[in-house]
Amino acid sequence: MRYLLSLSYDGSAFCGWQIQPSSPSVQQCLEEALAKLCGGPVAVTGAGRTDTGVHAADYVCHFDLTGPLPFEASDFCYKLNAILPRSVMVHAVLPAADDFHARFSATQRSYTYFIHRKKDPFVAAYSWQCGFPGLDFDAMNEACQYLLGTHDFSCFEKVGGANKTSLCTITEAFWKPYAPTHVQLMRWPVDAGHDEEGRHSRLDRESAYWYFRVSADRFLRNMVRAIVGTLIEVGRGKHDPAWVKELIETGTRGDAGESVPGHALFLSKVRY
Repeated sequence: MRYLLSLSYDGSAFCGWQIQPSSPSVQQCLEEALAKLCGGPVAVTGAGRTDTGVHAADYVCHFDLTGPLPFEASDFCYKLNAILPRSVMVHAVLPAADDFHARFSATQRSYTYFIHRKKDPFVAAYSWQCGFPGLDFDAMNEACQYLLGTHDFSCFEKVGGANKTSLCTITEAFWKPYAPTHVQLMRWPVDAGHDEEGRHSRLDRESAYWYFRVSADRFLRNMVRAIVGTLIEVGRGKHDPAWVKELIETGTRGDAGESVPGHALFLSKVRY
């Protein structure tokens, strides 16, 4: 029988999702926990790779057993979470169709990247402090429009990737300001982009906290981090927004912006 398992994980201590010979991975951690519960080896197939240090808020994988779960689904999740480290949390385990595949059945994946514009110890572990002055988020959002649609995104692909094709279809890409929990609840000193209640003000473009959201049918290795780095170049005024269109049409990885750090990146949703 095939089962779908949904989970979240903090990738800080892992080399990524996929099993590696000499580094801890989320896949290995989960397979070891499942083996203890099920009394034997259990192979897990994930929705896709995440890089070293990258997190997942809504990850999906599947596994096969020769029979039913050894416990009721709710008890199974409880026991599995008791075995797993605090950095990995299972939300649910559900019966799946025999032809369901966590990777190939997925129709859309969404990633979210967080940045903060001033030093903040309360978001530093999961957000990148981007201190470049005067980022133009209007220009960055204009550049995002050139990402939409089906294109060859090899200019954002890590050199040496083994993908059969670099074609991807991006359905959304945008930057948006937000107010972190501590700003909203603990009256953190007000910055130019938030009022005293932590709500976005009319000066949103000067907010200290922003996230980038991108959704596509598939992603190439290192693609999101390279896109963010490229859009930051636009925001700094080093290139105009149309440069992104030129990169996609004729550029190489060396022409695009640098990859941003992985600790601020989350796989935020997988849709089927």
